[in-house]
Amino acid sequence: KRPAWLRVDRLLGEMGIRQDSTAGSRQFELKMEQRRSAETSGQWKGLERGWCLGDETFRQELLAQAEGKTGPNHYAGRRQESSEAKARRIVAEELRRMGWRPGEMEKRLKADPDKVRIARRLRGETTMTLKWIAERLRMGSWTYLSNNLAKPRSRKSSR
Repeated sequence: KRPAWLRVDRLLGEMGIRQDSTAGSRQFELKMEQRRSAETSGQWKGLERGWCLGDETFRQELLAQAEGKTGPNHYAGRRQESSEAKARRIVAEELRRMGWRPGEMEKRLKADPDKVRIARRLRGETTMTLKWIAERLRMGSWTYLSNNLAKPRSRKSSR
């Protein structure tokens, strides 16, 4: 059931399909699939494995719009990517707030209280894995991070 304003007769006609019916839709689908499979340039490769076709700015805009709006019916890759975008934003926000420069993570101890605080926030606000967080915050292995998160919070890190 299409809205009355949506007309597909010209598109179907261009494809040599005479009638806008279920059979016509199937015929259109087959023609489009044949055309897609005949493509050898690879220009559609991004759509086969991804969810976004466009430049990085466009992708970031879509992720910002999707944040918090994905549910169980969305593809896991899209949900994960949206969560990863949120996690990256949180890390950048925390680094700015603390006045840390790029490369500061490597200079700090693996169990630095500020890193542990950021890791707690990431665990609470995103679905990122311990492995991702440990790598991103330069906190050693995911098990080392897990042990640090299990320790009681100190007064300094509970800001």
